[in-house]
Amino acid sequence: MKTLQIIFIISMIGWFISEFLYKNILKSNEKDKKDKDKSTLNILWIAIPLSVALAVTASYTTEFPVTDEVWIYYLGVAFIIIGIILRYIIIKSLGKYFTVDVTIKEDHKIKKEGFYKYVRHPSYTFSLLTSLGFGLYLNNWLSLVLAVVLPLLAFGYRIKVEEQALIEQFGDEYLEYRKKTKKLIPFIY
Repeated sequence: MKTLQIIFIISMIGWFISEFLYKNILKSNEKDKKDKDKSTLNILWIAIPLSVALAVTASYTTEFPVTDEVWIYYLGVAFIIIGIILRYIIIKSLGKYFTVDVTIKEDHKIKKEGFYKYVRHPSYTFSLLTSLGFGLYLNNWLSLVLAVVLPLLAFGYRIKVEEQALIEQFGDEYLEYRKKTKKLIPFIY
């Protein structure tokens, strides 16, 4: 269990460092249409750390265990690591089109292959998987809800803003793509 705790701590540090680097390196530039964000980046940077703080607080102040079994900790750490790695892969696959703020690039194209064949926002899916893993690792129902709900609401708002910008830019092409894919969970939602 000690090794698992170390892996958990390392994965959490990796999560925060990666998100900090994305925020500071992958911003839009002067040529981009960057008036589309509507504060979604700021909302995410409030919602996610707040959800982490509230989930940790709840885990120390309440006792609502999800299970008495040790597998919950392993599942939580696995989801955190998978979420971080797959989010990185998604960001790399978008290349120059990925920005942390809602932005339309000068030569922007809709990505429809890979994960994007099934889900319109896989980067958010895997960020939420990391939050889910964090909540599971805390093994507390209240912590689990707090770890997931605030980021889910923030990403929900961001998706609404982002999709409106994409519809304005691409019109029917994006609307057709939207009909064939789900927002966050393949084949479900």
